[in-house]
Amino acid sequence: MNDAQLADRVAAVRAFNRLYTGVIGVLDEGPADAEYSLPEARVLFELAHQDPLPVTDLRKRLDLDAGYASRLLARLESRGLIVRERSDEDARRQLVRPTAAGRDAFAVLNRRSTDQIGGLLRRFADEDQQRLLAAMRTIGDLVGDRRRNPALVLRPPRPGDLGWVVERHGALYAREYGFGALFEALVARLAAEFLENRDNPRQAFWIAELDGERVGSIGCGRGPDADTAKLRLLLLEPSARGHGVGKRLVTECVTFARAHGYRAMELSTVSVLDAARSIYRAAGFELVGEKDFDDWGRKLTDETWRLEF
Repeated sequence: MNDAQLADRVAAVRAFNRLYTGVIGVLDEGPADAEYSLPEARVLFELAHQDPLPVTDLRKRLDLDAGYASRLLARLESRGLIVRERSDEDARRQLVRPTAAGRDAFAVLNRRSTDQIGGLLRRFADEDQQRLLAAMRTIGDLVGDRRRNPALVLRPPRPGDLGWVVERHGALYAREYGFGALFEALVARLAAEFLENRDNPRQAFWIAELDGERVGSIGCGRGPDADTAKLRLLLLEPSARGHGVGKRLVTECVTFARAHGYRAMELSTVSVLDAARSIYRAAGFELVGEKDFDDWGRKLTDETWRLEF
C-alpha cells in the first residue's frame, strides 16, 4: 500500500466516522443529551452490569488514565450517582458502585438509547437491518477483540442461501485464483441441481455460520453410481479460516453419506486449492485421477479424490 492509497483509506474512515457520529447523535447538544457526558454515561453503563466494580478494571475497560478516571468518578460522586469504597479483601483496591440515584439515571439513559437505536433500525426493512448488523459484526471483529471460540452452526439452506453460495464462489475464486466466468457458471449449475432435487433423501446441503454469519457451505449428492456419493461446493470464507469450519463441513458430509447407504465418496478439485486438498487428505480421501484443462481462465489440473467407507 503506497502513501496515496493510505491517504484515500484514511479519508474514507474519517468520512464514515463523521457519518456515524451524526447518525447516533454523539454531537447533539440538546438539553436531554447534555445531562451526562459520554464518559459519565459509559461509567454508569459499566456499573449497571457489574456492581461493585474495581476502579482498575473500570479504567481498563474505558481506557482511562488514572488522573482522568479520578476526576470523572469524583464528579459522579459529587452528584450522588456513585460511591467509592475500599475492598474488604484488599484495602489497596478501590471499588465503585452505583447509588439508587445512579441506577435510576442509568435506566433513563438506557431507555433513551434503546428508543433512539430502535428508531434508527425501524427506518430499514428486515433484510437491510440484517445487513447493517452483519457489517457492524465485521467491524467489531476487525478492530475489537476477536472472539477465540465463535459459535459454529451447520444448518440446511434457507431461501437465498444457494444464490449466496454461487456469488461467493465466483467472487472469492476470481480474486484468489483468477477463475473466470465459466467456473461461476459451473457452480450455478450445481446449485440448481441441488434445488431441483431438494426432496431426494440421499442428498443434503449445509450452510456454515459463525456467530450467525454465513461463512461456508458443502453439499452431498449422488456420484457416478448409486453406491458413490459426490462431495460438492465446499466453500470457506477467509474470515472463517482457522476455526475448523472446513474440517467440520467435510466430516458432516462424509457422515451423512455413510448413514444413507453410500459405500464411497468422490470429489473433484484442482491442484491450486492447497487448503481444501489438505482437508480432504486429513479426512482420508486419496487422489485417484488427474487431468489438465484451462476452461476457467488459466491452466489447471483437475483432480479426482476418493474415500472408501
